[in-house]
Amino acid sequence: MATKVKVLGVWCSPFVFRVVWALKLKGVEFEYIEEDIFNKSTRLLELNPVHKKSLVILEYIDETWPQDPLLPQDPYERAMARFWAKFADEKLMQTAWKSTWTKGEEKEDALKATKEVLEKIEGELKGKSYFGGENKYAYLEVAIGWINYLIPIWEEIASIQFLDPKRFPAITAWKSKFLDNPLIKETLPPREKLLFYLHERIKQREIDATIRELAETKLEN
Repeated sequence: MATKVKVLGVWCSPFVFRVVWALKLKGVEFEYIEEDIFNKSTRLLELNPVHKKSLVILEYIDETWPQDPLLPQDPYERAMARFWAKFADEKLMQTAWKSTWTKGEEKEDALKATKEVLEKIEGELKGKSYFGGENKYAYLEVAIGWINYLIPIWEEIASIQFLDPKRFPAITAWKSKFLDNPLIKETLPPREKLLFYLHERIKQREIDATIRELAETKLEN
């Protein structure tokens, strides 16, 4: 008897989104187990000791359940898909999130860097319906689909704009198609709940920063 797949995750994590999407796209049944991000279980730490390894998990899913493959068969195209997924994780996610809670020059630098990364992604998507051509369930759709849901929420939280439709028409069109997909819609967390949660996270960051500044001033005096 096959062991049922278990997904351990946090409801608001983009790394969890992509794993859930991949399993659903392949028709793999699984049990979702909610974790506490601030008090991770021993089981989670044993299974995923290194942070941010969901791209590896995607490839494991694709190889274990080969039906409806996510990665392209061509070696070059497969390598490029991996490159863009890693590029978005390392360059876009960090700078975009940083833009929401930093201030002044640091915020402006993060915002500029975010738009530069988005321009490169726009260039890769230009002229296509999806990153996988006509395949709306390709690897990159799953790997970086978080852009379509989280970036607009981060924009709202920080009262900034990353995705100007005139500057990024390909991403804007892709975002609409992606979010209209029923399979994607049913797995996304409630927008208002996520907005509240992220607002609280940012407020806590500001409190922590103030405490550090006061402690440093006290030490200097």
